[in-house]
Amino acid sequence: MHYLAEGLRLPTNALDYSILILYFAVVLGVGFVARRSVQTSLDFFLSGRSLPAWVTGLAFVAANLGALEILGMAANGAQYGVYTVHWYWVGAIPAMVFLGLVMMPFYYGSKVRSVPEFLLHRYGPSSHLLSSVIFSVASVLIAGVNLYAMAIVVEALLGWPQWVAIVVAGFFVLAYITLGGLSSAIYNEVLQFFVILAALIPLTIVGLKRVGGWGGLKDSLETSHGADFTSAWGGTGIGSDNPLGANWLTIVLGLGFCLSFGYWTTNFAEVQRALSAKNLSAAQRTPLIAAFPKMFIPLIVVVPGLIALVLEPGIGTEKSGTQYNDAIPLLMRDLLPNGVLGLAVTGLLAAFMAGMAANVSSFNTVFTNDIWGAYIRKGRPDEYYLLTGRVVTAVGVLCGMGTAFIASSFSNIMNYLQTLFSFFNVPLFCVFIIGMFWKRATAAAGFWGLLSGTVAAMINYFWFYQEGVISIPSDQGANFVSAIVAFVVGGVVMVGVSLFTRPKPVESLAGLVYGTTSPGMAEPPAAGDEAWYRKPALLGWGAIILAALCYIPFSL
Repeated sequence: MHYLAEGLRLPTNALDYSILILYFAVVLGVGFVARRSVQTSLDFFLSGRSLPAWVTGLAFVAANLGALEILGMAANGAQYGVYTVHWYWVGAIPAMVFLGLVMMPFYYGSKVRSVPEFLLHRYGPSSHLLSSVIFSVASVLIAGVNLYAMAIVVEALLGWPQWVAIVVAGFFVLAYITLGGLSSAIYNEVLQFFVILAALIPLTIVGLKRVGGWGGLKDSLETSHGADFTSAWGGTGIGSDNPLGANWLTIVLGLGFCLSFGYWTTNFAEVQRALSAKNLSAAQRTPLIAAFPKMFIPLIVVVPGLIALVLEPGIGTEKSGTQYNDAIPLLMRDLLPNGVLGLAVTGLLAAFMAGMAANVSSFNTVFTNDIWGAYIRKGRPDEYYLLTGRVVTAVGVLCGMGTAFIASSFSNIMNYLQTLFSFFNVPLFCVFIIGMFWKRATAAAGFWGLLSGTVAAMINYFWFYQEGVISIPSDQGANFVSAIVAFVVGGVVMVGVSLFTRPKPVESLAGLVYGTTSPGMAEPPAAGDEAWYRKPALLGWGAIILAALCYIPFSL
């Protein structure tokens, strides 16, 4: 991400800062209240598996709705146009439905506390340790990206030095997670979700009014950028050129299957919210409930990027001195009055903190349970692991502050994140999906499939793409191809290794492979689950149909 333009300093006053201070006070208050419910390590890491589906569902979508998505997808909207909606209706909703209907019964029914722990039961210690280390490193890197992005935004908008913004935000995240554990993070994410909506909805409405509504916006963009710029699928035929640098096949396979399923079904920062639900039905409904607000997020994230392109025609050019990443801050500066401006700044900070908190809370769970407790200090009392979790939270925040400065060396953070996902999440999804549906997959296959998929994605990106061995028009297109390569190579290696190694006994796979059950998976539905809105299948199909309908006006 490039530095934001110096001319973006906002005319904030005492009212705006009062709103910001009130928000920070409420965040800490939630942490103190949640502290009362933390008695065991399960309470700290998974909220005692006691939260209702509507809470975990909103936290699920809020954990992803960080400011990186808000700034990054608005920037992509300004740079790539309506193609950006693919990250939602192709690159999110189907995978979220698959997680709820197919994968959550395995996760929740097996009573695992983390995604890597599932690999321990299915494959064994080698795959478990490798995935735990990879996830821990990736979580700290992504937390640092959130902090760095927030620091440069706050510096541009409010004039705070970057290190001050990093320390202040890091302190508040550390305080409320250390106090209340996952419950504090989740309830704050629910609060942050509504604060973010309150910040972005007025921005979109005022912006659309300024450009003459959707019709005026579309006419202006088609005049300046051509008809394909306002169509989700225009110009995506194989061999055709478009700003995204990807055709329909790489969009569907690379983004719609490999990247999206790899992220939404195996990223513990998301899955952890569903694992904290009070029963299996609530756990299944968590990503399905989240899918409904998720499909409307483009209206308040991508559309402002398009509006900024009309109101600031030179955005993204060297002559203007602004970058595509400036889209949201530019609209905040030009369209919002004081008071609403303070709410918008608070919404951005809330989004950054939600993204960082999701990664820190998942990092402390995986490191404590899957690395420290599993391999370094086994068999200690529960109080020991509760204390360890709080200490690891502090370590994670401090490491995130350090990696925030490492992130400054990358010119485009969104490309950096998508690259990380293609390296780490896609091979993990490959190992999961084959292991869940094929009893013959062996422990050695899980390890070598995960390792080979990661290495293959790195080779494709750093050698074939960056060295120009093959021609791919853009970084995003390269990420789609890397994801496909990671999945195919990981899958081929898994099948090959499985055919020459001995599988685990079938009786040890109960609840871990499709077609087998465990006592947890067979639990009876909770009281009242006969209501239509408590049926995961109806929610899932409803989300798929509604997402398809959302595509229609953006595809014409």
